Amino acid sequence: MSAHPLLLTNVRLPQPPAGTDDAVRAGLPDYPLSTAPLQDVLLRHGVVDAVAPAGQVSRNGVEVHDLDGRFLLPGLWDHHVHFSQWTIQQQRLDLSATASAADVLALVRGAIIRHEGGPLVGYGFRDGLWPDTPSTEALDAHSGSVPVILISGDLHCAWANTAGQQLLQITPDDGGLVREDAWFPALERLQNLTEVTTSQYQQVAEAAARRGVVGIVEFENTDNLTAWPLRAQAGVESLRVEVSIWPDYLDAAVARGVKTGDPLDERGLVTVGPLKVIADGSLNTRTAWCWDPYPGMDAAHPHACGMATVPLDQLQQTMATAHSAGIAAAIHAIGDRANTAVLDAFEALGMTGVIEHAQLLRDEDIPRFAALGLAASVQPEHAMDDREVADAYWAGRTGRAFALRSLHEAGAELRLGSDAPVSPLDPWVAMAAATTRTRGDREPWHPEQAIPMEVALASSTRGRTRVRVGDAADLAVVERDPYLCTGDQLRTMPVAATLLGGRYTWFDL
Repeated sequence: MSAHPLLLTNVRLPQPPAGTDDAVRAGLPDYPLSTAPLQDVLLRHGVVDAVAPAGQVSRNGVEVHDLDGRFLLPGLWDHHVHFSQWTIQQQRLDLSATASAADVLALVRGAIIRHEGGPLVGYGFRDGLWPDTPSTEALDAHSGSVPVILISGDLHCAWANTAGQQLLQITPDDGGLVREDAWFPALERLQNLTEVTTSQYQQVAEAAARRGVVGIVEFENTDNLTAWPLRAQAGVESLRVEVSIWPDYLDAAVARGVKTGDPLDERGLVTVGPLKVIADGSLNTRTAWCWDPYPGMDAAHPHACGMATVPLDQLQQTMATAHSAGIAAAIHAIGDRANTAVLDAFEALGMTGVIEHAQLLRDEDIPRFAALGLAASVQPEHAMDDREVADAYWAGRTGRAFALRSLHEAGAELRLGSDAPVSPLDPWVAMAAATTRTRGDREPWHPEQAIPMEVALASSTRGRTRVRVGDAADLAVVERDPYLCTGDQLRTMPVAATLLGGRYTWFDL
């Protein structure tokens, strides 16, 4: 927290314009001027101590910063991040623009020429609509003896050459890829082979702060209870971090006696988060567990409808272990059958928590979120990335895919996130996708599932849409009124400053 009281003067606290339809605001061609009045906001001991009309708070004994009419918001949270993967991504071969296996092979061929040692790692391919098929033999022909490991954009599968398979001790399936449970332990092994410095973590945390982010929920599959306090102690201090506990680390966490919400460092930046379990696969990998078969799949195939990645009795027992120890649960479920199963598990245990992704839902399951006290942690930009894949593999079901409006209207709490590196760690991108259901000049995809800006903001700020006395002084100063922005303006929102506990983590005034 800041050592001295800080007065932010001449700030505006935006609120939804009365009588203006949110869909109309989302399509505004020009940026209108806000009529929000100028205010003074006093920060003391890490909290908001006073809010009053400009000029009415005493300047005696306080540091004064004139924000010149800019807009002050509660600080933003990204509720689903793989922070190490997001950091490491900067070092990897970018495959995000590829549209075929041939495109990927061409990039690998060029990268091998420049490669200087160690494995060549790429990230970002999406093979769901590729016209050709990946194979070990094709990758071997372009890479020689250099281990090559290429990670999909959803993190749920990888394409590796023979040397890469030997390095990570993995075996591809008939489709040439390593998927789901056969891949995730190898991803952790690969991460352990990649050096990431404290300076790199600091830079990525500071980049998040430059977008107004004050906190993340960390879902990296590693020993987060140990890793993050060490990072905070070493100087990664631009963010609050809630760290998840994966099943392999649950017994140690229970033996240690930690509970969700417990601080893990002296400054309270790192706290214990939820148990994380992956209950099914993903859409792009065609492993999300659904009630109906994927198009073109033989109904007799054991994974025609995708797959459960953990037996349901084991899932429920793991959740029960966490629950009895005071550890909350956040369960990954993407397909509609997986969501039904996870809802059933929460109901059987009488346990509240979070369903991560909740991408495809049966209509009858949507009201169950609110009835069971469950939050839906959703990633709106995934809908923009996956709309063609969803149209292809969830044909006839996309009206209940990424169903944010339906969940909100049914009373469910929404939490927005990125799943970085799957989409950028930038809540403005998530809010733009959530409120407009489009990106660039494309027609909105299922615009009936767009949510109002006020809901999107609350879902990115832990429920706070306005700065109020008594709140933590975790704040963002922005150049535009978010309620009067188009989708493109939200995506590119200029952030002038970010404060965490009353201290600046980003300042460009």
